[in-house]
Amino acid sequence: MSTPALAPTARVYPLRARTAPPASPHVVAPALRIPESAAAVVFAAVRHRGPVARDVIATATGLSIATVNRQVSALLDASLLRERPDLAAAGAIGRPRIPVEVNHEPYLTIGVHVGARTTSIVASDLLGRTLDAVETPTPTGAVGPAMTALADSARRYLSRWHRRRALWAGVAVGGVVDSAAGTVDHPRLGWKAAPIGPTLAAALALPVSVASHVDAMAGAELLVGRREPGRTGGGSSLYVYARETVGFAQVIDGRVHIPAGGPGTVAGLPVHSDLLEGGTLESTVSDEAVVAAARAAAIIATSGPKSSIAELLRMARTADAPRAAAARQLLDERARVLGGAVALLRDMLNPDDLVVGGQAFTEYPDGMAEVRAAYATRSLLGARDIRVTAFGNRVQEAGAGVVSLSSIYADPLSAVRRASHRRAAARV
Repeated sequence: MSTPALAPTARVYPLRARTAPPASPHVVAPALRIPESAAAVVFAAVRHRGPVARDVIATATGLSIATVNRQVSALLDASLLRERPDLAAAGAIGRPRIPVEVNHEPYLTIGVHVGARTTSIVASDLLGRTLDAVETPTPTGAVGPAMTALADSARRYLSRWHRRRALWAGVAVGGVVDSAAGTVDHPRLGWKAAPIGPTLAAALALPVSVASHVDAMAGAELLVGRREPGRTGGGSSLYVYARETVGFAQVIDGRVHIPAGGPGTVAGLPVHSDLLEGGTLESTVSDEAVVAAARAAAIIATSGPKSSIAELLRMARTADAPRAAAARQLLDERARVLGGAVALLRDMLNPDDLVVGGQAFTEYPDGMAEVRAAYATRSLLGARDIRVTAFGNRVQEAGAGVVSLSSIYADPLSAVRRASHRRAAARV
């Protein structure tokens, strides 16, 4: 069917804006930010410090004791906190002196990390701890069957948890994410406007949030990393990720910066390597590229179970393995290229904090010396340390988990009400 001609002054809207399906009421954009509401600030203080008395919460948060008492009472009524009278100080009188802690045992959230090859499904408690995780191959092919396969895997996994109530689901995925609609364009998987959020919301009868996977990992560092976040998060942070794909995210003033048009990319950044072919950052340092170079150099087998990044890493860690030195040289070269790319990003954005994550950094710890050396050589700014992610090789699971928890952390009372309404509606 032909398209009618438009007058010269007519406004032309992007095709996707006209054809995108309406957003599901059960898809909620993730809140990857330091909590701001009174209830969220109190919940965060208890999560990081509990069991803790109300006066300690007031001191830690700067809220008045009256405000703390109101919020603690509301969180107790919602069963998000519980009292610990057994931990009250000797001689203490009245409920305000009874410590409270997060009531994590009755609840969980479900996180799904969709990788280029593998999908992880993770259960998290309200403290942000991973309870369990499984892996399944990422479905390929047409969007419809792929969404059905993902939903079936998540539903089967959730059905195992008979003694805990699920409150939320979160998805961390590569590509360009529309968090409001819960859809993703993922060229590597061949997905266009894939309705991953609405599909999981329908399958799991839960509210669902969807985020870019690198944004999600930066959010995990911000909200559940090793350093306790304060009530307000000043400054900026740069998070650089590398495994099968490469990417970066920024945290500015306690909030993961999520551009309206989706995350930027450094995949096509020009790089040079004598050992790794590619010419661009992702095509040079991805697991696939490193394995291809190892096969070409006869460091690992050209096919079979020993033709993998895991075998190359095993060989590099085994000093007396055949071709161990060659394996280490290849991995060190990837580290050198990554260090130069991190330096370039740091010099452009000049963050206050610099974090790297993904198995390209964490699976081969010896390579971090090469990363830091190349970074120091390439950077034109003053010295700044590189911090490795607090989550090690489980950073993808942490990212998916924090997307599933972010709405609860941002507004715990509203999130529990929304989850209850969604559960009740699904029963009708």
